[in-house]
Amino acid sequence: MARSTLFPARLYGIVDLGYAKPDDLCRITREMIAGGIDVIQLRAKGHSEIEIEAWSRELFPLCRDGGVPFIINDHARIAADIGADGVHVGQDDASMDEVRAIVGHEMLVGRSTHSVAQADLAASDPRTDCIGFGPLFSTPTKPTYTPIGTADIQQVHEAHPDLPIFCIGGIKKENLHEVVSAGAKRAVIVSGILQAGDITAYVREAKAILE
Repeated sequence: MARSTLFPARLYGIVDLGYAKPDDLCRITREMIAGGIDVIQLRAKGHSEIEIEAWSRELFPLCRDGGVPFIINDHARIAADIGADGVHVGQDDASMDEVRAIVGHEMLVGRSTHSVAQADLAASDPRTDCIGFGPLFSTPTKPTYTPIGTADIQQVHEAHPDLPIFCIGGIKKENLHEVVSAGAKRAVIVSGILQAGDITAYVREAKAILE
C-alpha cells in the first residue's frame, strides 16, 4: 500500500485495549467504519503476541471489507504474518532498517514523533510513510510524555508537505477545532471515540470538523 493512499485520510482511530474490552473489538471496529473512519490501528500494550495476532486476524477482514487501512501497533512480525496494511512504531522501538527487514518495502510504516526535531528525522527517511505528532495534550494513553502543545503544528506541516502527519494525544471532538486552527490536517482520536455513547455518530462529527 503506497503512502499516497494516506493523503486523503483525515481521521485515524485506534482500537486500544486500554479502553476497549476484547469482546467489543469487532463491534467497535464496525461502528468506526460505519462513521467513516479513514485508518484503524490496533494497539494492545501489555498483551501477548498470541492475543494480538488473534485480534488482528479478526479485525483485518472487517477493515478490508470497509476499505479502511488496518495498522498494527509495535508488532511488525504480526503485521507481516497476517499481511496487514501497515505497522506503527514508537521512538524507542525498532529502527527502520529492522522494521523494513521484517515487513518489506510495500507495507505502510508509521513512526511516532514528539518534537519537530524527531519529525524532521523521521521525515528524512523516505521509508517512513506517515508520522504521529504529539502528544498535543495530556493523555492517560501516554502518561509519561510531556504534552507539546499546538504551537509547532504549522511548522511541521510546512516543513514536510509530502508526508502525511497525524496529530495525536488528548485530542477529542471538543478540542479538535483548536487543533485544526493550529494547522493540523489529520488527527488521531482514541478515548473520545472508544468512550462515546454512539461511536458511529462521534466519528462522523469529528471527521466533519477535519474536512
